[in-house]
Amino acid sequence: MTFPGPRRSLRGARTIVQAVDGVDLDIQAQETLALVGESGSGKSTVARCVLGLVNPQQGTITYEGRELGPVDKRPAELQRAIQMVFQDPGSSLNPRMTVAAIIREAWKVHPAVAPKGDRRQALADALTDVGLDPGVADRRPSALSGGQRQRVSIARALALRPRLLVCDEAVSALDVSVQSQILRLLVDLQRTHDLSILFITHDLAVVRQIADRVAVMRKGELVECASAEEVFTAPSHSYTKQLLGAAYDLEGAGRSFETRGAVSGE
Repeated sequence: MTFPGPRRSLRGARTIVQAVDGVDLDIQAQETLALVGESGSGKSTVARCVLGLVNPQQGTITYEGRELGPVDKRPAELQRAIQMVFQDPGSSLNPRMTVAAIIREAWKVHPAVAPKGDRRQALADALTDVGLDPGVADRRPSALSGGQRQRVSIARALALRPRLLVCDEAVSALDVSVQSQILRLLVDLQRTHDLSILFITHDLAVVRQIADRVAVMRKGELVECASAEEVFTAPSHSYTKQLLGAAYDLEGAGRSFETRGAVSGE
């Protein structure tokens, strides 16, 4: 998938704010690209463009050589190919629906993915895949912990067998110990499902655990994009250096950042 220079403006009553300006990115197969930057840097706007929820005013977004337009104009296979894991599973899961209904809802929209006769087993497999007992299928989100709810969110996204998973601050609402479990799960699922992941976050400690490459945004512009190792050991842009300095100051000199290999058991 490539993002050749999307430009997105947000119109206010009297002013036009350039939310994203000339962002040029690509994501390789089975790669995790972390998109980082402070609040308001344009990270989530890029995610919405990828998902087809907003349209770039200039530039194009392509997937395997095919240009992507608004989500409602995309062919069914391209709608399924890109799925989202939201920040807060407490608000992104319908509290009135059971876990089973939440996951099956995706198959109602795209029934060919899981024919009706196969859905009972497909549901059990989807829950097992994310480390949940199939018995939670009859529960509602309120009966689950935050980590369990986020696993349901991941299962719902994977129910359509996507190739790209967009994770927008997907662990920021979780306790630190639960964050590590979800990050490890994402790394494992990436391998078993041949996923590419666009991981949007402001937390550099999380980035170090999961990313292959890191793209840094500031005020709607891409200021640096390199391998995670390069960004953490030899950042080229002054803003990236500021982010790293602030992260190390907050984490404390005694704490070291884990690498992706450590999290995934390599």
